[in-house]
Amino acid sequence: MTISLKALAQLILANVETLESACAKHGTDYPSLDDPFAPSALNADPVAANASRVIVGAAAQLIATVRDPIEMLQDHCSSMYTAAAVGFVNSNDVADILQVSGPQGLHSKDLGKKIGVDASLTDRVMRYLATRHFFREVEPNIFANNKISSLILKNKSLSDIQADPASKYDLSPGAAMAGHFAEEAFMGSQSIAQYLKDPGPYQSPFNMAIKDTTNIFAWFEQPDNVWRGRRFVTAMKGGGERFPPEIFTSAIDWKALEPGSTVVDVGGNVGSVTLPIAKSFPHLHYVVQDLEHVIPEAKEFWKANLPEALSENRVELQVHDFFKPMSVEADVYFLRLIVHDWPQAEGVKILQNIRAAAKPSSKLILFEMIVPHACPETSPFTSRSALPPAPSPLLANMGIGLGGFVTMIDLQMMTLLGGRERTVEEFVELGRDSGWKLEVVKPGPLAAFVYSPA
Repeated sequence: MTISLKALAQLILANVETLESACAKHGTDYPSLDDPFAPSALNADPVAANASRVIVGAAAQLIATVRDPIEMLQDHCSSMYTAAAVGFVNSNDVADILQVSGPQGLHSKDLGKKIGVDASLTDRVMRYLATRHFFREVEPNIFANNKISSLILKNKSLSDIQADPASKYDLSPGAAMAGHFAEEAFMGSQSIAQYLKDPGPYQSPFNMAIKDTTNIFAWFEQPDNVWRGRRFVTAMKGGGERFPPEIFTSAIDWKALEPGSTVVDVGGNVGSVTLPIAKSFPHLHYVVQDLEHVIPEAKEFWKANLPEALSENRVELQVHDFFKPMSVEADVYFLRLIVHDWPQAEGVKILQNIRAAAKPSSKLILFEMIVPHACPETSPFTSRSALPPAPSPLLANMGIGLGGFVTMIDLQMMTLLGGRERTVEEFVELGRDSGWKLEVVKPGPLAAFVYSPA
């Protein structure tokens, strides 16, 4: 046990030194927790990113090892208070109010007056969050923003927020994501246990919680929920922007495709993934497919970003429901973060529809996340995932340092949609069940799974 503790501590120290070296290379100090978040060169440095993941994984494993297990159990089982508290401060624009006060902070009694909550209740919620490093308690009962809370700033003035509350999340993906998690996901999470035992007629725990079989996307379109749907779109856009375009432009050898070869972006929304590919490989013909209400927005997107692609008919915008037969015989089909939204049967159906239209030489690319096992991989497909090896004695998926996000998103997909993230073996199974053979896995923050017709 002593050796393991020292090994974890040494991992932390060694990777802190790596981070300090990265800071020296970029001529910057490591950002303070007390300061607002600001993007820097460190955010794009893969060496710094990996060192950070190792530190987080090792620190969490060290805490889990040395902390009283009863305290660990209490902490995990009471995490709903964190979601509730973050949801409260986010919906009441607390970070925006504190931003006006600056680094000196604002007393809980004054904060309480601004949001209409008694000071004795306000300071309890704020101290709970400050204790978990979400805000900073500058002096007793005086709170200010820090690096984490600055992510839920609405990027609008308080007067603009108050004048048009429905639009307050439009410019803030962080606040939109926090609101979506702390409200819709939190709502659905309360039905997980019952759903796992007996889902009944419901596709997801969220459906069970609202006692409605309506898919959450359709639920967002209901008049009372339109603002939630608007917030969800902002949250997803912010999440999508963190994936570099190289993931898509390097998925296959696009140059090797014959001029005029057809590439179909299935469920592509406005075509934001097709755009970097079309810019890099103008010799191909692209079809962006989505539902009818998306196409007008897609036209505006292309007019603003690559208008000649439409006028030259290199990019075609097409109405298509991927649960219906595919109408295009293409050389390449790709889907980004589509199949994870759906239960296994629906995911198979989507891919079967594409398979029925595909040529023997067609390729299918799924851009999805990989769920890494917490134990060493033993399957024959281990080499296909090519995940970075975790230094001993970390869990094989580096715990929350690497596997934490995707395993959380896996439960999020189940909770809201009945969907799922997948291991590499499960992507093999998905292909096998739908008429495709997995050939290549290109790892990354979003992996590229390349299939051929089986």
